[in-house]
Amino acid sequence: MSEKTYPAYAHPLWRRLLLSREAAVIALVVIISMWGYSNIPYFGDTLTLTYLLLDMTTILLIALPMTLVIITGEIDLSVASVVGLSSALVGLLHEHGLGMAASCLAALVVGLVCGAFNGFLVAYVGLPSLAVTIGTLALYRGIAVGLLGTTAVTDFPTGWTDQAATIIGATGIPTVMILFLVLAVVFILLLHFSPFGRGIYDIGLSSEAAQFSGVDVKRTKLLLFVFTGVVSALAGIYFTLRYGSARGDNATGLELQVIAAVLLGGVSIFGGRGKLPGVIAGVLLIGVISSALRLEGVTVNVINIIIGLLLVLSVLSTSVLAWVSDVAARRSRGKAPSQTPAGVASQ
Repeated sequence: MSEKTYPAYAHPLWRRLLLSREAAVIALVVIISMWGYSNIPYFGDTLTLTYLLLDMTTILLIALPMTLVIITGEIDLSVASVVGLSSALVGLLHEHGLGMAASCLAALVVGLVCGAFNGFLVAYVGLPSLAVTIGTLALYRGIAVGLLGTTAVTDFPTGWTDQAATIIGATGIPTVMILFLVLAVVFILLLHFSPFGRGIYDIGLSSEAAQFSGVDVKRTKLLLFVFTGVVSALAGIYFTLRYGSARGDNATGLELQVIAAVLLGGVSIFGGRGKLPGVIAGVLLIGVISSALRLEGVTVNVINIIIGLLLVLSVLSTSVLAWVSDVAARRSRGKAPSQTPAGVASQ
């Protein structure tokens, strides 16, 4: 069996909920939002909220299945290329007379195939996910650019493009957030409240132990990569309609922002640890910080440096906390003999 465990579950529920990295990220989002509302002009406007959510929706969507993949100890770097491929496919099919609904459905099917191809190579062939998805990152992006070349398709029906940016009443919240909330609930239930989700954590802690305990490791990994492919294609459709432009190079580099948000939200890059509420908060944290800094006139390069430093600190904190816990455990074991009753020792 693996030496990795979940000792935190020995603590009361309130402590597990409040004294966690996920709770810290959520608290940081609230603190920065309140500070920005009080000190930065226009930060509290509904228009700022609208554009923040519209800009972060693509990352929010892809982060859901990416969280499950990383918890198993794998990674998918091809998600942004699938976004670009689905965008190019929607544009190409629509330009050749196919209806929008059929074009979007075809893009989802292609996303499923891309995810299944990644999953087959990782789960059944046994190749490292990092190497596989670096390769398919280039493959899918090359196909996407090959489909449209350097041109862009922009003549989409206004009914579709307007729908991607509509707002719920006067709240400033885009209607696309309803789609995200539905998917978030589905993935939260799948990960945190189902045997399938427990199997995901088991795989991340020890793939061999999970296999012996009855988890179908290969099928689980295949399904997770299929999820990332389909949701990335869905994000590509939204990206296309949001900006009204289908290009093969859409969303280039987006995979790094997704992975940064997932790790910032408390998911361990080594697998076996993480929660979706923390990941959602991690995405919003990046969005809130970026929005606040932009309103303060900070350049994009400086914003990227700050986000990068936050990511490095979040990854380092996992190792530091593990080291502190290990030291505390060893000290506790060292004190154990002195706590043995004298009567027992004399026997």
